[in-house]
Amino acid sequence: MLSKALALRLFEASYIQRWNDKIRPVELTELDKHSHKMIIAYCLGKYEEGEGRQVDWHGIIKGGVFELFRRIVLSDIKSPVYNKIKDKYPHQFAELNRWVFGKIGPEIDSVAGGTLRDEFKNYLEDEKTLDPLTRKILAAAHHYATYWEFQIIRQTNPLGYQIPKIEQALRRDLEQHMDLVGMRKIVTAGKVADFIDLCGQLRFQVRWGGIPRLPRTSVLGHMLMTACLTYLLTREIPACDRRLFNNFFGALFHDLPEAVTRDIISPVKNSVEGMPEAISQIERELAEEEIYPLLEEGWLGDFKYFTLNEFASKVRKDGKIEVVSSDDISKQYNDDRFNPVDGELVEVADKFSAFLEAYMSKKIGVSTPHMEGALKVAESLKSDDRMVTGILVKELYRMY
Repeated sequence: MLSKALALRLFEASYIQRWNDKIRPVELTELDKHSHKMIIAYCLGKYEEGEGRQVDWHGIIKGGVFELFRRIVLSDIKSPVYNKIKDKYPHQFAELNRWVFGKIGPEIDSVAGGTLRDEFKNYLEDEKTLDPLTRKILAAAHHYATYWEFQIIRQTNPLGYQIPKIEQALRRDLEQHMDLVGMRKIVTAGKVADFIDLCGQLRFQVRWGGIPRLPRTSVLGHMLMTACLTYLLTREIPACDRRLFNNFFGALFHDLPEAVTRDIISPVKNSVEGMPEAISQIERELAEEEIYPLLEEGWLGDFKYFTLNEFASKVRKDGKIEVVSSDDISKQYNDDRFNPVDGELVEVADKFSAFLEAYMSKKIGVSTPHMEGALKVAESLKSDDRMVTGILVKELYRMY
């Protein structure tokens, strides 16, 4: 089961500042960067599938989550220093990874009966536990997400110390991955580059925009937080591969329409009868106009499945989408051929992620009536006896 220590550890990524020795017009956090990285990894993986290559999607998800764990613990080590340690001091690097496991291992011990802990240990000891294509996709996504951030830094600090040198190094990193179809399309300004830009802009959209709060998490970071929580909860059930894929990426993209509508907080959405339905309709229309044209045709099915009625649990039967319960998925449809997604579980993770934002802000000492209202909703969830995929919802909140 997801522990309080692990949930708060994940949330630490929203505090970790990137490029903090450079002039930055906006905060660039590890949570935002990693969210962008996983979106890019999705795009790269889909292109490779389109070329007929076998993509290990669970490996991509797991590698992304595990690397986030490691980066959270090693937040004080700059990437160039980290890479030098890895390349030139293998013994020290191995010891460093053992130290990371000592921090994270106990916190993930209760997830999936300890299986996730063992997988994380194997990943730290030998990254070749992931196949070469998976490692390449994750590395390419990491490098491009970093380069995307650097373009912001370069614009505000064009004559800064080592800026040309950093750009040369980042370009060399990208050149290593030109054998990936998706990377060639990105660097040659294909439409997927515009999609990645659009997703990247979600880091500029601060959640709870008109409410004083710390840390000021973004929509992009919230999407990854929800995805990681959904993945960890999904690991508690014997989910088929497609269910794992859909749950993680469904959660990662669940707020994608906010790229064109901005974040609308729940009190506003629910202020007028029929408002939630009106907003959903506007989101669908704007997505058709501004988001879907940036996607490859073969990806549209995924995105509509993820973002339309995103909190409903669904399967595909005879080519048609059917809304079912997550319990029904576990009993009857837990098979790749049904393309199952636990929208109910995504909603649980989404609300829990929002609760953590309010909870941590209050712990830091920044609270408002809106924050207190959000925490009161959480108090009511402590007595919520709903079971979603065998997970008792109130157990997530009882530790706080």
